[in-house]
Amino acid sequence: MKVSFDATGEVVVVTGGAHGIGAALASAVVAHGGTAVVLDISAPADQRVEYVEVDVSDRAAVFKAVGTVIERHGRIDGLVAGAAVQPRSAVLDTDPAEWTRTLQVNLDGVVWVCQAVVPHMVERSAGSVVVFTSGLAATGFPHAAAYSASKAALTAFARTLAAEVAEHRVRVNIVAPGVVDTDQFRAANAGADFDHWQETTGIGEPADVVGPLLFLLSDAAAMTGSQLTRERAFARLTDLTE
Repeated sequence: MKVSFDATGEVVVVTGGAHGIGAALASAVVAHGGTAVVLDISAPADQRVEYVEVDVSDRAAVFKAVGTVIERHGRIDGLVAGAAVQPRSAVLDTDPAEWTRTLQVNLDGVVWVCQAVVPHMVERSAGSVVVFTSGLAATGFPHAAAYSASKAALTAFARTLAAEVAEHRVRVNIVAPGVVDTDQFRAANAGADFDHWQETTGIGEPADVVGPLLFLLSDAAAMTGSQLTRERAFARLTDLTE
């Protein structure tokens, strides 16, 4: 069965979309005829993607950035909140500033962008929001307490928001993309940790997550408060032929 997406005329905001999964998604939205606007502290490589520089932990800056998008396009149809940091340190050695910064970006940043964007969706009685959690939210992982805690909190936040705005036909869903080969992942999982993931779940590519994200952004996803989870990396065609 073949699936195609048509994003013509639609505007999708992607936080943390300069790299990794967010960058792959933003490019895909443009390729399918839509407008992708990345909110990030650095610019995306794809020149077709619009960019507004913002630190998502700064609530006022987030509202200003979203206001810029509304002024340009008059609408926001989809929001994918992907901005995150992933520091590594043992619980007993975690620096308070590192802990606070992780929650400010990973959790507060999602809350602020939802507060800025979702009222426009409610006003139009249409829109789709996607946030990222992690398998570590349920299992934990050594030296990843701040990241794991932020992702667990996001799951509860997203389901609560979904319940609050469902009557306005605004959908809020969650994706746990599994282990994906991004710059951030490699920085946080060097050496033995990288080998661990390679040998257990396998390591996927950003493109593997784009299809599920486009589905959740589309009107085919008649669901809210749900979570899509990818437990293992998909086998690459080269793997199957070796």
